[in-house]
Amino acid sequence: MDDKTRTEVEAAAFRGLVKHLQERKDVQNIDLMNLAGFCRNCLSKWYMAEAEVKGEAVSYDEAREVVYGMTYDEWKSNHQGKATEEQMKIFEETKPLHAKISGHN
Repeated sequence: MDDKTRTEVEAAAFRGLVKHLQERKDVQNIDLMNLAGFCRNCLSKWYMAEAEVKGEAVSYDEAREVVYGMTYDEWKSNHQGKATEEQMKIFEETKPLHAKISGHN
């Protein structure tokens, strides 16, 4: 696969993941973090960091709007529940496995 095609395939895969996460409003970020070590916020930070590498200024809020499909405040008020003590315990236990985002951890 040539570089142009690979980039197009990767971009389409990213868009597919974002669309899926936007549709699965029932899945909380804390659950994603605890199971997979990344969440919508991590994806937003990766997006922002890669834009910066390309010389594009994208704020964290702008990146989150791309990933969430709405502002983060809208997401929080309409879809985000309070994490349970058990979820927070697992979050702390799995911290070493959480996504690494250069300059944003």
